[in-house]
Amino acid sequence: MARALVIGGGIAGTVTAIALQKAGLEPTVYEAFDRTADGIGNFVNIAPNGIDALDSIGLGDLVRSNGFDTPAIAFYSHTGRPLTGDVPTDRLSAGGIIIQTIRRSDLYIALRDEAARRKIPIEYGKRIVDARSSGGRVHAVFADETHAEGDLLVGADGLRSQVRGIIDPAAPVPRYLGVLNAFGCARGFPTEGPPGVIRMFFGKNSFFSYTKHPNGDLWWFANPPRTTEPDAAELRRAKLSWRADLLGLFASDGTPAARIIAATPDLAPPSPTYDLPKVPRWHRDHMIVIGDAAHAVSPTAGQGCSVAMEDAVVLAKCVRDASSVKQAFITYESVRRKRVEDIVAQGKYNNEGNMRRGPVGRFVRNYFISRAFKDAAGKTDPTWMSSHHIDWHAPELTGGDGLGLRAPS
Repeated sequence: MARALVIGGGIAGTVTAIALQKAGLEPTVYEAFDRTADGIGNFVNIAPNGIDALDSIGLGDLVRSNGFDTPAIAFYSHTGRPLTGDVPTDRLSAGGIIIQTIRRSDLYIALRDEAARRKIPIEYGKRIVDARSSGGRVHAVFADETHAEGDLLVGADGLRSQVRGIIDPAAPVPRYLGVLNAFGCARGFPTEGPPGVIRMFFGKNSFFSYTKHPNGDLWWFANPPRTTEPDAAELRRAKLSWRADLLGLFASDGTPAARIIAATPDLAPPSPTYDLPKVPRWHRDHMIVIGDAAHAVSPTAGQGCSVAMEDAVVLAKCVRDASSVKQAFITYESVRRKRVEDIVAQGKYNNEGNMRRGPVGRFVRNYFISRAFKDAAGKTDPTWMSSHHIDWHAPELTGGDGLGLRAPS
């Protein structure tokens, strides 16, 4: 049985290990941190295509049982005026699947426990520092001076991937997108309307969104603009005045954002937003990167976790069906690169739309938002990303020369 080394014990790495096991391999997960990620992170929306990918390997119900249904999305201007109605999230999905909202740590725990149930080893405190291939095998070296050997190595180690640099020392670094991330939970905050609807507000100075949990709590996030990329010291200073800064951004808006922020007892510290639009080289020899390590997506696309889940399943299928690891990687890249780079570009476009300032910019953005979701033919509907379907039993067919290179987004 072929052995797979999966670098990164987060959501992408754990799904990859489970998918590879289903494909007939023997995976081991190596996590850089010396502990699990219980309780770490805020919440994520798993799009229909992500649930579809999990369903294909029997994991979809882990999300459904630990999260809650998010059946619609609605958009509003800075005055609180609706730009759309409640747009169903299943309208372009495969099989009527809807978005699921879940705490990141709950998703991580559910996947980790499922990996343990399937007897997939996860080793902690294993920070990779080098890897090389020879004789059809790949040899990994960790910071604690231990080693591991396998038939292939998958880098699912996130935005700051070590494996990406091992494969290509000239690989690009993440691109700062000019906004920060803010998260919070306003417990029992009174709002009208059903739970689960993602309500998005294009404020004068910042984007804001919330989703009502079935228990009445509001889970929210915002994207305050910050032109220059902050360093760690700036983020520490920003944390001291974070609530006041956020309240000031939304004070002149006719939306509930300021009241929700004021009612939030504990604010998560600010963090910068990045993407990774173009990694020229995804694989070398018997090593490959997937998920954020290969194509990090702005949160404004709502697709980061979902495309990583797609990656995991498609890679496992390619390894299962190919005559060699090299051919599996070529097939994988040929069927994945254009889709994920289009999604990265969509996320950047969404981010720029959120940042439009001034009456003219706001009018243009609001007009196109309203029009996009009224397009019955779906030609400009921003939910196009959600319609992707994966058939576990059907082989992936190579899309050409195995490169699939596109212009930078």
